[in-house]
Amino acid sequence: MKFKAVLFDLDGTLLDTLEDLADSTNDVLQEYGFPAHPVDAYRYFIGDGFYKLIERALPEDRREEKIIHEAVARLDQVYGERWSVKSKPYDGIPELLDRLAEHRLKMAILSNKPDDATREVVAHFLSRWDFETVLGARPGVPNEPDPSAALEIVDALKLNPQDFLYVGDTMIDMRTAVSADMFAAGALWGFREVGELIEGGARMLIRRPRDLLAWF
Repeated sequence: MKFKAVLFDLDGTLLDTLEDLADSTNDVLQEYGFPAHPVDAYRYFIGDGFYKLIERALPEDRREEKIIHEAVARLDQVYGERWSVKSKPYDGIPELLDRLAEHRLKMAILSNKPDDATREVVAHFLSRWDFETVLGARPGVPNEPDPSAALEIVDALKLNPQDFLYVGDTMIDMRTAVSADMFAAGALWGFREVGELIEGGARMLIRRPRDLLAWF
């Protein structure tokens, strides 16, 4: 297969952001007097944006719209102060991006993290590489797995959806790839398990970042 571009998810694919997201959310929960969760629980809370993250983290009997919106706004503030404390690129990601750049593959990033946070995180950790487009969650644009943002990237790069390999670590990512008519590749080093990726429509599973290079 002759791919011309790679579209990456961010959290759980390029960057291990689990602990900073978990710590930030737990701080918000405890401010409200709610119990915190173990870090590993956040593997299943993360992936659909901050609203869903807070909704899942709250006690079931306190998932009220007012509380969720207030907690999301607070999470924006707290995470904005600590997003780089423990986060880092996964082992093998810098080498993968170097090789893709050598192959002159176009690269882009799509995340359900808020757009301003997505751009700030990418600028801090991934500034060595030239990403054609970096998009996060924006008002008026449906979150993934809706394909709208992915197809926006297709148009920006002046390519066809079939030219893209979409690499992500969750069912949401795989469903986005499928709905956008891209080739879905599941990253096994991320937040979720094999079964979820296959159920979401993964056409390939990648155990280590360097394994992706065999496809180019």
